[in-house]
Amino acid sequence: MKKVVIALSVLLWLCLFFLNACKKDDTTTGPTPYNLVIPPGLPPMPIPTNNPLTVEGVLLGRKLFYDPILSGNNTQSCGSCHKQKFAFVDSSLQYSVGIDNLPGTRNAMPLFNLGWNTKGLFWDGGATNLESQVIAPILNPLEMHDLLPNVINKLRAHSEYPALFKAAFGTDSITVPLLMKAIAQFERTLISGNSKYDRYLIGKESLTPQELSGLSLYTDMSKGDCNHCHVLGSTFTDFEYRNTGLDSVAVDIGRGLITLNPTDNGKFKTPTLRNIALTAPYMHDGRFSNLNQVLNFYNTGFHYAQNLDVNLQTAVKGRLSTQDMLDIIAFLNTLTDTEFITNSSFSKP
Repeated sequence: MKKVVIALSVLLWLCLFFLNACKKDDTTTGPTPYNLVIPPGLPPMPIPTNNPLTVEGVLLGRKLFYDPILSGNNTQSCGSCHKQKFAFVDSSLQYSVGIDNLPGTRNAMPLFNLGWNTKGLFWDGGATNLESQVIAPILNPLEMHDLLPNVINKLRAHSEYPALFKAAFGTDSITVPLLMKAIAQFERTLISGNSKYDRYLIGKESLTPQELSGLSLYTDMSKGDCNHCHVLGSTFTDFEYRNTGLDSVAVDIGRGLITLNPTDNGKFKTPTLRNIALTAPYMHDGRFSNLNQVLNFYNTGFHYAQNLDVNLQTAVKGRLSTQDMLDIIAFLNTLTDTEFITNSSFSKP
């Protein structure tokens, strides 16, 4: 009998030991590091040390991205104006419409490969990084039109969010900085790099003669000369700001609103050309409904604004034939990444 009691005591002690060990592990392991896969042709992504990617953080950011709880009347989410099937732009709308049925003033930009953008977000660079850009749409009266204290109170009162924030950041004290970090984590995972052109570069697919002609014209400095701004390969943008002669005198002064420097008036961020066939209408104000109109503009329609980009200052109007433009468009169509727009990891949870 004594041996039985001793055995039971040892067994009880072992159970308590392992239970305490498990509890200790639960509190020390923290969020799970996220394995960000970078496609061939794209460089390593710079991740801020104060907001590393984690599985729990990305999942939380994804849920928040698609949750209308961030809007004033709980009807509109980030995903309402950035739809995955259109490479995260707003369908064919020139201007998105906010919760008060008021249109915005600029065309919705695509949301992918933004983790490589270190030169400011939005058309005018009004946000310095992915974390800070989260707030503007929430506060904008033409968009989600809410107040941050109201948003935070709604999240704190929610049945799921306190636990999700706890899992992602180790605290259920929901704050604006953590909201910013979560959505930014999800947005950094929105990577597009598996287009026909990407597969061509690694020898897995061939381009047609017309597509190859378009590629040649794209880089020809006397023809398309697209490469100066939409750098061939990688992100297909240098993320710089330029006046491309949309107007003789800028109606929307763009970058000038941020820097207050007149030399920046009419300058806007160079958008990526990846998935360009999916993101019409084009330009910051969505004035062009198709790529043919865009090519015609760069061929003959640009204005000689005072601070016109230097690459257009020397461009000869009429340098592209109709066939040249069709060939360039054929090449641009090879930049569509169908895997990206159907990836369930980026869809509404």
